[in-house]
Amino acid sequence: MMPRTLTLLLLSSLCAWGARAADETLIQPIQEEWALVKYQVPEKQQGERYHDLARRAGRLAESHPGSAEALIWEGIVLSSEAGAKGGLGALSLAKEARQRFEAALKLDERALQGSAYTSLGSLYYKVPGWPIGFGDKAKAENLLKKALAINPDGIDANFFYADFLTEQDRYAEARRHLDTALKAAPRPGREMADSGRRQEIQALLAKVRKNLEN
Repeated sequence: MMPRTLTLLLLSSLCAWGARAADETLIQPIQEEWALVKYQVPEKQQGERYHDLARRAGRLAESHPGSAEALIWEGIVLSSEAGAKGGLGALSLAKEARQRFEAALKLDERALQGSAYTSLGSLYYKVPGWPIGFGDKAKAENLLKKALAINPDGIDANFFYADFLTEQDRYAEARRHLDTALKAAPRPGREMADSGRRQEIQALLAKVRKNLEN
């Protein structure tokens, strides 16, 4: 007979796994719509579509307050809307996204294989620094490395770190992470996102190779 303590630990692990699986199923429609907007909708129309999707994601996060996954995806959509909007008007959206990622990290830093670290790190290197915004290259690298520690072979973790390294003219390091990103295993249900991301990786890789040759 299995010891009582071991049985309780096993049941606890199964319950946690079941909760994570349910949360990932919950966010799938948001993931699918985001990929559609990002990779198939013309850029001029993306801002409005992201805005509508952010409202949906916000309602989802509000109705599931313990879900780090829902918070992460609300943050991703808000940061995408900020990128589509551009200019100083996007800063408030970026701040909202930062808050969602930070809240998700307090719930579960490993949710979606560390995606909150990846997304928060990308915010810190894309947003302007003080006195305009909260951008901070040192914080960005620290966060992106934390994401890689959780998911060393992940397509997004490696792509965003490579993008950061490229902006810092660290091309040899960037190429290594881009090569790893291209080898990442396909994500079930994320086919459109994977296809679009691989195109971005190839474009960035071409830029990195050109700089390495010069």
